[in-house]
Amino acid sequence: MLKSGPNHWGSVAKFFHWTIVILILAQGAIGLIMVELPKRPNVIPVFNFHKSLGLTILALAILRLAWRLFDPRPRDPPTMPRWQVLGARAGHVLLYVLIFLVPLSGWWFDSVASLRPLYWWGLVHVPPLGGPDPSNPGLKDIAAERHEMLFWILIIVAAGHAAMALIHHFHNRDNVLRRMLPFTRT
Repeated sequence: MLKSGPNHWGSVAKFFHWTIVILILAQGAIGLIMVELPKRPNVIPVFNFHKSLGLTILALAILRLAWRLFDPRPRDPPTMPRWQVLGARAGHVLLYVLIFLVPLSGWWFDSVASLRPLYWWGLVHVPPLGGPDPSNPGLKDIAAERHEMLFWILIIVAAGHAAMALIHHFHNRDNVLRRMLPFTRT
């Protein structure tokens, strides 16, 4: 089923969830490797790939949020305490915020660095989010620090999210994880 039901996530929600997870993992690995590369012209394609992948994650996050506006959320397990329900909702909101902020902060960093025009997959020109500020020569460094900090916060929150899903699966033995796994229906 494309849409979610009372006891399961639909295939579209699962597609967005797992595609974004895989892309964030790949993006994180690429970003950590690329900052260690020597600053030479032959590494520009790696940086361009990282930027395009980040913009793709942002686009998928926008589509995912738009889909969530029309797709019902499955019910929480009846055995789940209210504090866990509230914690899960807060955690999901934080994940959404970070999934938006990390690529936006990268876009901002690229904009204030203004090394070259930004193209999404080499095809679509992406306008800058501002530009360098001559009165603030450290703005590029601030933008880079914010982008990296938000990335690490996203990794920590996502790891907590995954840990809670595993606790639900192995300790609580409810269907919280199973209903989001690809190719399953509870």
